[in-house]
Amino acid sequence: MGSTAIAAPRGALDGIAHGGDAHHQDDGSKTLLGFWIYLMSDCLIFSALFATFAVLANATAGGPGGKELFELPYVLGETMLLLVSSVTFGMAMLGMHAGRRRQVLAWLAVTFVFGAGFIGMEVHEFALLIHEGAGPGRSAFLSAYFTLVGTHGLHVASGLVWLLVMMDMIRRYGLNDATRRRLSCLSLFWHFLDVVWICVFTFVYLRGAI
Repeated sequence: MGSTAIAAPRGALDGIAHGGDAHHQDDGSKTLLGFWIYLMSDCLIFSALFATFAVLANATAGGPGGKELFELPYVLGETMLLLVSSVTFGMAMLGMHAGRRRQVLAWLAVTFVFGAGFIGMEVHEFALLIHEGAGPGRSAFLSAYFTLVGTHGLHVASGLVWLLVMMDMIRRYGLNDATRRRLSCLSLFWHFLDVVWICVFTFVYLRGAI
């Protein structure tokens, strides 16, 4: 009786332990699923902004349009910064899968520098347009332009903050399951912003400057 009574609680404890592990794994799956749902909602937001811009692209109210305002070489420089940052983030993910914490931190730092450079160039571009009297209140075209490009810029800025948080977490806790999962979510977010910017560059800048 004594041994049976002891065995039962031990079995129950084992079940709780395994159940806790399973619950932890479910939490990870739910996190990734929830993040995919978030990305899909972001796709809807950007789709609506692109559609709005398409409708208002010619509504310049007698003001300057894309041909007069956009400097393609400058925007191409922005684009290259963001594209290269996507490559460096991919190198960080390779380091993560190899379990090399220092390599991950180094590549994330490089990614941050490129992303910050992109934001700096975009802020300079906005400031120059506003200084020239081509602010968002000048026409419906410029309102749609500032809203679309600015929304993407805010997402990149949020990604930069997330990068800093992840670098701090990796320094403190290493490449454990939680940091790997969160870094994977950030990777999806960063590459998603890359794809959106390619659409912005093609649909807004190239199409507008031609």
